[in-house]
Amino acid sequence: MQLERVTDQAEGLRRLLVRASTRVITVAAARAGFGATSVVVNLATALAHAGKEVLILDESPSHDNVSNMLALKPHHDLLHAVQHGKTMRDIMLHDGPQNIRILPVARAIQALPTLCTQKREHLLESLAEASCDVDVVLVDATTYREPDITGSLAPNQPLLLVLNSTPSAITESYALIKRMAMQDGRQNFGIIVNKACNEQAARLIFGNVAQVARQHLQVCVEYLGYIPFDDKLKRATQLCRPVLDVFPTARSALAFGELGRNLMLLPATEREGSGEGLPSIMQRLIRQVSTLN
Repeated sequence: MQLERVTDQAEGLRRLLVRASTRVITVAAARAGFGATSVVVNLATALAHAGKEVLILDESPSHDNVSNMLALKPHHDLLHAVQHGKTMRDIMLHDGPQNIRILPVARAIQALPTLCTQKREHLLESLAEASCDVDVVLVDATTYREPDITGSLAPNQPLLLVLNSTPSAITESYALIKRMAMQDGRQNFGIIVNKACNEQAARLIFGNVAQVARQHLQVCVEYLGYIPFDDKLKRATQLCRPVLDVFPTARSALAFGELGRNLMLLPATEREGSGEGLPSIMQRLIRQVSTLN
């Protein structure tokens, strides 16, 4: 009976967590250093400049996470809300004047198996509160740590894979596509090529990966754009600011603006409209709550 009750609660949360118009996009890379966090930060800024309310779920427990990239020093995180009664006002970070909120969730993910049923339910309620009034949820996901997004990310849930342009990065990115296709049944991958010389080079890199993936894995791989090599993006990162804020006419700033427009023009999936297009962390937490009780 208790399992049925928790499962029913989880089903209710699927409807509450994200409003029908919210776009939920998980951003990932084969490993750290390929630029996924930079894409999350700068894409969030591009969307905020377009008038969207954006929530970033920061999954990374490492130093190279969203908070540190923006020189934000969180005193509390989602786990503090669960264990010490902190409110969303206490734990939510804000990126300057932009419509961007950042929720650190890494420790909560790691602690979940040790939490009692009441605290796990409180955690889900906190996530519901955090995401109920936003236009876009961006998940800065980890695919190279345990737990990672594979196995918990629904096959139809939008995934944006950041593919670096170096040969080793291309190999590792293809390996990730293969793992998610064969182990988790994912059939659709959106690709951004990072640190490309120009669009022609980016499309060539994408085309090679896409051809192999389609031939050997029978998956759909879609080109969503590229981020060029740009010293101004590097300088903005050193300043701990999004490139659009400090160098709004830089090549990379324009590329992030175009990427944001491309993502908003994509048709919403059936699951997004039904409230099932949840961020990977929410999917994972709901499933774990259902199975741990």
